[in-house]
Amino acid sequence: MHNQTLVDPVVVRHMGEAERPKWDAFVRAQPDATFFHLSAWQGLIENLQGHRTYYLYAERNGEIVGVLPLAEVKSLLFGHSLSSLPFCAYGGVVALDSAAADALEAEAGRLAQARGVEHLEFRNLSAVRHPEWPRQDLYVTFRRRIEADDEANMLAIPRKQRAMVRKGIKNGLIGNIDPDTQRFFAVYADNVRRHGTPALSERWFAGLQDAFGDDCEVLSVTDAAGRPLSSVLSFFFRDEILPYYAGDYPAARDLAANDFKYWSLMQRAVVRGCGIFDYGRSKLGTGPYSFKKNWGFEPQPLSYEYRLFKRDGIPQNNPLNPKYRAFIALWRRLPLPIANRLGPLIVRNLG
Repeated sequence: MHNQTLVDPVVVRHMGEAERPKWDAFVRAQPDATFFHLSAWQGLIENLQGHRTYYLYAERNGEIVGVLPLAEVKSLLFGHSLSSLPFCAYGGVVALDSAAADALEAEAGRLAQARGVEHLEFRNLSAVRHPEWPRQDLYVTFRRRIEADDEANMLAIPRKQRAMVRKGIKNGLIGNIDPDTQRFFAVYADNVRRHGTPALSERWFAGLQDAFGDDCEVLSVTDAAGRPLSSVLSFFFRDEILPYYAGDYPAARDLAANDFKYWSLMQRAVVRGCGIFDYGRSKLGTGPYSFKKNWGFEPQPLSYEYRLFKRDGIPQNNPLNPKYRAFIALWRRLPLPIANRLGPLIVRNLG
């Protein structure tokens, strides 16, 4: 039966509303799929970021056997691309077999050329499908199993970082699950402005909660007097927790609020039955990279593959690119209300 299935033809189609339940059921059942492959991202990217999307699925005998979410980003500043998936750490093809994967990639290539993009990008979590394609070696991810016991998880944190967690506990810090994203956004926007990076819009974060419900959760840390210090927005997928957006005020450092925040989140993950803590994507050689390593997480390279059409090299649209130094310095000096108003117009084109 299995061999017969493989010789049946694969047809690639565009997902419509009727296919959403089957798409998501397929994604949740595939070990290689991620939270970012869920269909709700399509509406978020189209309606809140203004980018055209193409959600391709491979079908055999009426059943979905592969998916590839794509979004087209057109920017005068940063170029014209087709990517799986902007605003997401992971993406690329998820398929039951090579025939389905090949069919999806072939259609993506045809679509990329028809749209006249400069490059096609697949943000693979692990597998390298095309060793001959250029790859981005800048990003790694940090994922490992956690135990169902708080004490075991505490002892798994290296000694120096564990001392910081205990310092936060001694300082009387409190972790709270927030009902909305308002407090998170205030902390996040202030944090990214201080680092010279434009912020996503407040509507974006509210939209994430609307789209994903209980699978999108905000945890904020306050001092004993209730003053906010640090906050994180996390996603839940199967038995995984993924803290994805975060920020903290300058006062958080002396009180060890950042370490306490992730410890509180790890405790929350245990309560929700998670077995994988995904610390998320970081750039090599940055502060977040070092912070996650200090927590005992080992970096795992991400296989971002590119098919180039109208450019000679991989795009470097990130803060480590030296050509953005002047912009970063300027952005840090902007008043926060102006930065919050202008930021979404810029960051929507970065992805």
